[in-house]
Parts: sequence; structure tokens; C-alpha cells
Amino acid sequence: MLFSLFLACFTIRMVIKQSEGVSLSDIADTAMKADKSWFVFAILSASMFIIGEGGAIVSILKGAGYRTGFKNGLLYSTSDIFFSAVTPSATGGQPASAYFMMRDGIPAGVVTATLILNLMFYALSIVILGIIAIFIHPAAFFEFKLLSRILICGGFAVLCGLSAFFLLILRKGEKMFLFAFRVLMFFYGKGLIRRPDSMIARLRKAKMDYRQCSKIVVRKPMVLLYALLWNLFQRFCQLIVPAILYISVRGDVEKSIMVFQRQCLVTVGFNFVPVPGAMGVADYLMVDGFSEIVGREMAFHLEMLSRSMTFYICVSVSGIFTLIGFLLGRRRNDRSI
Repeated sequence: MLFSLFLACFTIRMVIKQSEGVSLSDIADTAMKADKSWFVFAILSASMFIIGEGGAIVSILKGAGYRTGFKNGLLYSTSDIFFSAVTPSATGGQPASAYFMMRDGIPAGVVTATLILNLMFYALSIVILGIIAIFIHPAAFFEFKLLSRILICGGFAVLCGLSAFFLLILRKGEKMFLFAFRVLMFFYGKGLIRRPDSMIARLRKAKMDYRQCSKIVVRKPMVLLYALLWNLFQRFCQLIVPAILYISVRGDVEKSIMVFQRQCLVTVGFNFVPVPGAMGVADYLMVDGFSEIVGREMAFHLEMLSRSMTFYICVSVSGIFTLIGFLLGRRRNDRSI
């Protein structure tokens, strides 16, 4: 987290330096002069990113037979968002979310299947919105710089590959548990684990829960549809923020559509980069994509304002909510003991 905080400060400083004259006070002045109704709408849209992921996870759990409340869904979402933002390639998000789900009594196998399915639709929703963006204005891709085009193409390839990989894991989960069993026996053979019986029993139970959950979910097409729609809603609410901000500043609806289109391609481009929160890479792509439409100075304003809402503030709120959820849960467990 400390490294991510340093990276965030360094990124903001470099963006301001590259802007050649745009200062934080200028960006704050732009925000103050913006249409307040549209500006508040942008904030609400950014907040829907958190709610959307919670809704997706809750809908999958409900389809698997595990009903959970809205507050719990928000905690699963905020923990994923926060730890994904402060770890390379978002490696900490799913384990953090899994911790809170298992603390609420959801079996490990069900948690695994739920998170894999949600990850698959998360990647697929970005690809779908990227394809829609290309249909809106196919020539826009070639208006990016060469490095940006390479990142966007790489993003499409990796996200499609991840979607296929997660689908394979969901359908062939036995091999994943077989690998875990072999790792466990390897550690036992090296003397790192003395009594593996209880761990093997838990692993077998998790395998059975995973198999049962994946079969239930896959056989219910409406569960899959709801999960996909929640993920599309989540991503759309986040990607539309720069366009809404542009309307609040300039009131130009036609150009705002192009801003949204560029943001979809930008998101495809930075989602596979192994940097916490894609800091630096996302900023570069956004400025590159927006400059052709709104001019370089306004591109920096839009980039800083939208990243502040959709990333820095969103991650901060998620971190606070996660900490509160963790402390309240630990206090509840202490009382039960």
C-alpha cells in the first residue's frame, strides 16, 4: 500500500509536469466551474462501480444457493477493489474478497467458483465494451500513438485469453484441485508439513463444494446472464465518467460520445499491465486518447478529474469500508467466543 501511495504521488507529479502549464489549482478551478448537476452525476456514476461488483458477486452466490445481504456484497466488492489497486496485476483482490466471504460461512469451493466466474465476466465485459467502442468509430484506434495501439491490441488478446482460461477452469476445476493436492504432498515430502490429513480433508471438501457450485451455476443461464449484466453495468458506470465530466465542463454531448469511446479502448489497453492500479499507464493512454478530441490541455483536465473519481477516491473509500468491515467482523467474532 505504501508503494502504491508513492506510485500515485509520483504519477500525479509526472502528469502535471507533462501537462506543460496545467496545475492542480487549474484543475480544481475547472471542477468548480463545471455544471454541478452533471458533476454530481459523474460522482454517482463512479460510485456505481463499487455497487456493481457487489451486485455481481451476490447474484452468483444467490444462484448457487447462498443468500447474502447488500452490506456483505459491498464488503466483498470494496475489499476486491482496494487490494486489486494496491497489488501488481490485481493479485490481492480475489484473496481479500475470499477472506470475507469465507468469514461469513460460505464454503471455500463455492467462493472459488464464484470468484472465477466473476473474473471471467469482468474480463469479458471489458472486451464487449471495447468492441462496441470500435463499432462506434473504427478509425479512432489509428488515432492513438503507436505505443497506445500496441497496449490496446495486447489488452484485447490478454483479456480474451483470460476469459477463455477462466471458463476452462470453471469447467475443469478438478485439475486445479489436483495441482493443489500435489503441491501439498510435495511440501509433506520435504518435511514442511507434518500432518497433512486435516488439510487434505479440507481440500477434498472444497473440491466437492466447488464442483457442486459450478454445476448449479452453469446449469442456470439466468444466473450467468445476471452476472454478465452486473459486470457490464459496473464497467459502463466507470467508463462513462470522463464523458459526463466533459459535458459538465463544455456541454458538448456529441464529443462526449467520442470521449466514452476512447475511454473504452483505454481501459482495454491498461487492464493487463502488471502495475498497481495501472498507474502511469492509464494516465498516458487517457491523455493520448482524449487529446485528439478535446485538445491537450482539456485532456489533462479530464484525465485528472476522472482518475480522481474512478480510481483514487474510489480506492480510498473502498479501503475505509474494508477496514471498518474487518474491525466490526473481528469484534463480532470476539463476542461470540
